[in-house]
Amino acid sequence: MKKNSLMSTLLAAGAVVGATGFLTSAASADVACNQYGDCWHVTKHYTLYPKDIGVTFYPDTWREEHMKDTHYRWYDRDDDSGYYIRGEWHAFDSDGDHDGD
Repeated sequence: MKKNSLMSTLLAAGAVVGATGFLTSAASADVACNQYGDCWHVTKHYTLYPKDIGVTFYPDTWREEHMKDTHYRWYDRDDDSGYYIRGEWHAFDSDGDHDGD
């Protein structure tokens, strides 16, 4: 009987730890930068970016380390379903594709 109680306690603790990790990763934001130095916060790593603009993802802490680098320009948007090219925002269309601009 004590063995089952211990096992239940361990399973419950594991579930709490797992749920906490899920919430942490879901709440965190990353940074996307293209080859031109345009950078913006993202909540999703879309696969729709045009290959020729060279989007790279970084953890949010990377932004803090590179805020003063002159190569990068920083943009903030509420909607991250798109990308920047040389300072101009290009939204993905409703089909989940880029707008062709």
